[in-house]
Amino acid sequence: MMEKPKADQLATTHNNNPPMQQSGSFTTARQFLAAGVFLLAFLLYAFTLAPTVTLVDSGELILAAKTLGIAHPPGFPLYVLLAHFATLLPIGNLALRVHLLSALCAALASMLMMLLVSETLLTQSSLQTKAKRRKDKLRKRGKSAPNNLADAVNQSFPPLWMLAPAVISGLLLAVSRTLWAYATIAEVYTLNAMLILAVIYLMMRWRRQIRTAHTLPQAPNDKALYLAAFFFGLALGVHHVTVGLLLPALAALVWASAGLRFFTSKRLLYAALSAFSGLSIYLYLPFAASRSPLMNWGDPDNLERFWWHITGRQYQVFFDFSLARISEFAALSIREFGFPWLPLGLALATVGFVYLFKHDKAMFFFLALMVAADLLYGLGYEIDEDKDAYYLPAFIALTIAAGSGAQWFMRFLPTPKFRQLFTPWRAAMIFLLLPLLTLAGNFRYNNRSRYFIAHDYVTNILQGLEPNALLLTSDWQVYSPMLYVRQLEGQRPDVVAIDVNQLRRSWYFDYLRQVYPEVIEQSRKAVEAYLEDLKSWEQNPEAYANNPKLSERINTRFYDMIFSFINTRSKVAPVYATQEIVINRGGPNMELTTFLNEKFTLIPKGLLFCASTTNAVAPTNDVALNTRGLADGTLKFADDDVVIKKVLPVYLSMLTNRGRFLAAQNHHAQAIEAFHQALALDASYTPARNLLNASLESLQNPNTGK
Repeated sequence: MMEKPKADQLATTHNNNPPMQQSGSFTTARQFLAAGVFLLAFLLYAFTLAPTVTLVDSGELILAAKTLGIAHPPGFPLYVLLAHFATLLPIGNLALRVHLLSALCAALASMLMMLLVSETLLTQSSLQTKAKRRKDKLRKRGKSAPNNLADAVNQSFPPLWMLAPAVISGLLLAVSRTLWAYATIAEVYTLNAMLILAVIYLMMRWRRQIRTAHTLPQAPNDKALYLAAFFFGLALGVHHVTVGLLLPALAALVWASAGLRFFTSKRLLYAALSAFSGLSIYLYLPFAASRSPLMNWGDPDNLERFWWHITGRQYQVFFDFSLARISEFAALSIREFGFPWLPLGLALATVGFVYLFKHDKAMFFFLALMVAADLLYGLGYEIDEDKDAYYLPAFIALTIAAGSGAQWFMRFLPTPKFRQLFTPWRAAMIFLLLPLLTLAGNFRYNNRSRYFIAHDYVTNILQGLEPNALLLTSDWQVYSPMLYVRQLEGQRPDVVAIDVNQLRRSWYFDYLRQVYPEVIEQSRKAVEAYLEDLKSWEQNPEAYANNPKLSERINTRFYDMIFSFINTRSKVAPVYATQEIVINRGGPNMELTTFLNEKFTLIPKGLLFCASTTNAVAPTNDVALNTRGLADGTLKFADDDVVIKKVLPVYLSMLTNRGRFLAAQNHHAQAIEAFHQALALDASYTPARNLLNASLESLQNPNTGK
């Protein structure tokens, strides 16, 4: 029969371990609530999931995943592999399957946020040294007192409510603008957020074990540290920039937890080896390149191109530091947790930072460094479409701080004054109010269950093309979803679609040879001449920048090749171009714009310009455009959304151009119809309004001229 422990042993055990760690009900409640946060988040994302391909990089990423290829730098090997397995699911279309991966990762990220904040509660419970001294003094006097916040709360609230701050944080992240936005589409950012939170959670577990090691019979265990290092390396295989920004914060946390000796110990070496084992996921890139997949961006089959790809060499031109971007970050932060006019989430996060500065400085500086490093990088990198995703580490830090703010609020619950006002259920309703308000504020923006805009955009373009037509574009919002629609759905395989911007990368010609071998063969001499210069430029761009003759030669060969594509293809089928190529006011590809305008009559047709050798146009020969979601109220967009900035303007401009062209041909009735279509999308669009009035006047007074 087991001997009963003595009273002094029980007292020692109770005194040394925080009560939340002892309680089986606390552990059970934490697991139950974590599962609940995951389930609620996943159901929300599944309900608001985009039904098909979306804008920006989604089409390219899905194609890379399906073909086990290589995406744009840095390649995202872990994401591509996981997304490939998602494409094998026997449900929905390929896009929907990959979207489900994003939803799953975001739901797991929300669950990890809940576990992480609960871990900080345990840590801060163990750090209440002043309360412990007070308890010891009271015990000597034969009195008893609450050990710390956890004991005090436990007197009035069951374990379920002690975890309220953690639940708030988990749900708040789940319904936050940015994570939710990327949880419904094919993108890398929710996987990135999940791995970042896994790293932080494991580091917090390790920190708690270190801080309480002196009260435990065994030596501190570094398993959580090494596992965190492994996930850190693995996360670098998703979006290494935002993950790498964690290093200053992680170093500060290690210093505060284990001291400077850690950095001269073997433990650092073991952690580094664990990180490199996760980082080895990048070996997928040369392996995939050796297979020559359809999507083989950068073709990193040798050490040099491998390095160029993982370091994002082609994107380094976008580095441009500007303090003006602070306002951009501020605007994104204000709207992150719901209604911008009611920034309760930011207010709670601010309270949390103050609370942490007073009670847990290590955690305060960890979160502050996360925000500072992320903001500093954001100020130095110029990007439009997914800039909010680059601030995800900062938003994660704010959410953790909001959990600490809720913890500060809980400090007042056990006091006699507040105990009468806040029963457990009343407190729960107050705590849940913030995530519910955030959900209400973000729902219309993040509900993509009727998001057909990208698919309709591409379908509207393809349906207007004649058989075997050549399409030239430099619009990524056209080309990326078109990769999905043409290569994976099989629409219009006869069309030759070329991204003019990608023609400046040698890897792209391998793709063109696989998809359009006849086109490349017909212009073989021009292609080979240009590739000779292009590959030399990729090796040494400074040589071309410093040598006007070389610069002029590669530029000439570039356009000679494109002109060859146009001339050879126009003999068998029409040539089309998107508007940024035809209407080009001082931007790139000006020689192409000049060539098209001088050699052809450019007739607006649907969302494209058709290069014609005649001015005649049949007024009924137009394209019926499907504009679901653009102006019917089923979707809501912020002013900085890519739909508002880059897609809707194309519809407005091209419908107006069509009307202008028809009016010039004296087909005013058809022109008026085109102007009305533009104004149906945006009633304040002045060019369409003015031209509509002119056409109406021409119909009423036909003798005044065209």
